[in-house]
Amino acid sequence: MDLKLYYKETCPFCKKVLRFIEKKGIKDVELVDIKADEANEKYLIEKGGMDQVPCLFIDEKPMYESMDIIKFLDEKFQ
Repeated sequence: MDLKLYYKETCPFCKKVLRFIEKKGIKDVELVDIKADEANEKYLIEKGGMDQVPCLFIDEKPMYESMDIIKFLDEKFQ
C-alpha cells in the first residue's frame, strides 16, 4: 500500500496528523510538503481535486479530514 501525506507546516490540522504519526512511530507514510515544491501542490490539486490539506493518498486515492486520516492510520498500524 502506497501512503503519501500531503501537508503544509502552518496548518494546525496537518500538525495534528503529523504528531499522531510521530507518536505512533509510523514509518510507512511518505510526507510531502506542498510548499516545498510547486509540483507537490499541483499534484495535490490535480489528483485530489482541491488544495485542502492534510490529504492522505492511499494508493493514489485521496482522503481528507485530519480525524479520518488519524482513524485510518490508527486502524492500519495497530
